[in-house]
Amino acid sequence: MLTRKIHRLLVVLTACLLLPLQTVFAQQEGEQARALLTEAVDYYKENGDKALAVFSRQGPFVKGDLYVFAINTSGIMLASGGPSVMLIGRDIMNTIDDELKPKFEQALSLPENGEILEADYPWGNWNTAGRTITKRVYFQRVGDTVLAVGYYQPRASSEQALELLNTAAEAVSLQPQETFAAINALDKNYYQDDLYVFVVELGSQRFVAHGSNLRLIGRDFAALADQVGKPFGQEALDAINTKDMVEFDYQWKHPITGDIEHKHAFARKVGNYLVAVGYYQPNNGDAQQD
Repeated sequence: MLTRKIHRLLVVLTACLLLPLQTVFAQQEGEQARALLTEAVDYYKENGDKALAVFSRQGPFVKGDLYVFAINTSGIMLASGGPSVMLIGRDIMNTIDDELKPKFEQALSLPENGEILEADYPWGNWNTAGRTITKRVYFQRVGDTVLAVGYYQPRASSEQALELLNTAAEAVSLQPQETFAAINALDKNYYQDDLYVFVVELGSQRFVAHGSNLRLIGRDFAALADQVGKPFGQEALDAINTKDMVEFDYQWKHPITGDIEHKHAFARKVGNYLVAVGYYQPNNGDAQQD
């Protein structure tokens, strides 16, 4: 019992040590988004509504995945350099769900004060693999127009991975079959941004639930190797035979970006099941990790 508690403490400490790397990525994207918004606000103040057409085409205000969009205080989309271009001229309140409407209404009602404000909300587009993921948006009001730049935060933290694992493990312990069905149906309780749950039956060593790739259901987890040939499935199964909670690393496709990235997974034994959640980190050019 004491050994188990010590192991769990070490897992939590390791997760806390890895958090700064995730924070660095978020800070870099945040700085770039704020800089682009500042450029757009200055351009709009100088050119007025003529700037809206510039924001809505590929040009200086589209930088990688970042783009400018503009909404007036009545909720009409005025410009967008991204997927929301299809909403130009439309009332966005007719296109978002009831949960999001109060957030947008609050943002659009804030008075002009010359400051850049920020908010988070769930959003999705054709690049998010059917998921709604967290979007951080920076915005500033100029007259009756709100200019904004946002970016997705597709990489959740190790701490969030552990929280989701605990949620899923408890659900599997109480209602396994119902939980497997919910995971496979992309129930929002079992994924968060790029985090998802997968479950392997220990007796058969086969997947019974997977929150990203349904083609793995029924596949032999022990036979899986990653992109560099590491037999991580068998290693995880060997480890879970002697411990109630284990960690393992492998290279795997990110569910949103589609890139092969380093993944660190936490797994718990729940009855006859291995329940796992892993988080991703970019390889930074090194595809040989673990």
